[in-house]
Amino acid sequence: MLAAGLLVTGLGACANSDTGGDAGTGGDDKLVLGFSQVGAESGWRTANTTSVKEAAAEAGIELKFDDAQQKQENQIKAIRNFIQQKVDVIAFSPVVESGWDTVLKEAKDAGIPVILTDRAVDSADKSLYKTFLGSDFVKEGRLAGEWLVEETKSATGPVNIVELQGTTGSAPANDRKKGFGEAIAANPNLKIIASQSGDFTRAGGKAVMEQFLKANPKIDVLFAHNDDMGLGALEAITAAGKVPGKDIKIITVDAVKDGMQALADGKFNFIAECSPLLGPQLMDLAKKVHAGEEVPPRIETEETTFTQQTAKEALPTRKY
Repeated sequence: MLAAGLLVTGLGACANSDTGGDAGTGGDDKLVLGFSQVGAESGWRTANTTSVKEAAAEAGIELKFDDAQQKQENQIKAIRNFIQQKVDVIAFSPVVESGWDTVLKEAKDAGIPVILTDRAVDSADKSLYKTFLGSDFVKEGRLAGEWLVEETKSATGPVNIVELQGTTGSAPANDRKKGFGEAIAANPNLKIIASQSGDFTRAGGKAVMEQFLKANPKIDVLFAHNDDMGLGALEAITAAGKVPGKDIKIITVDAVKDGMQALADGKFNFIAECSPLLGPQLMDLAKKVHAGEEVPPRIETEETTFTQQTAKEALPTRKY
């Protein structure tokens, strides 16, 4: 008989779910993982979903997958669904950082362990989840800022920066903004003149960048919290008659294939990697937590940074 369940939240939950098998707890001894995904807002998220689904199949884990369509209420509903189905583990990537204590306590009371993937929560009660698997978003923002500080060290006047933030209230948006701001404080010439959410989407990045360009005649640098917003902004910059990568330097986070291509083509200038390929590590963690093994409270993914030259070298073998 299976031990108490584990909850994993990651991609986002919605009304439609792909159970990947029969309702309930599945076969006699197959571990059942309930996974709530944020949505499908970007190339990164799509690659993350694929990684989770492929890794579950390879590990022999029954995956109950739900897409939250970037709505917290959908994700909470999905988690409660997983609890009712008595899954063994729950994993999810929280849409936003706050507002999870009640549903996570319900999972804990049901004896179902929870794993946070990609994004963290701001709960003071660390016993509500077993571990967090993902990137150091503050570090990603800091690496982006440090590159800009080095790139602009010879500037004698103001360097005007606009910032495309991710989904308001989300961990990556909060942390990347924090890390970038801390890094650029080293050069008083670097000034963020406008900052607004593009919701991590290409369409959002384009729309907000259009507003930035109309309101600010002189923009030197764009810092986008992900590649997709940067790619949308690139369209707006080009339509405005400016040359992306030259007239306006573009710094992003993620390093998905389209972003890497833009970097290799000279349209982006720098990318801090955020790997979406968390599936294998997640399945390993689910098995360990289900077996009652102790796991570290935080597990970071291994990542790097890319310049235009290193992007050209990496592209041929890029997996996402």
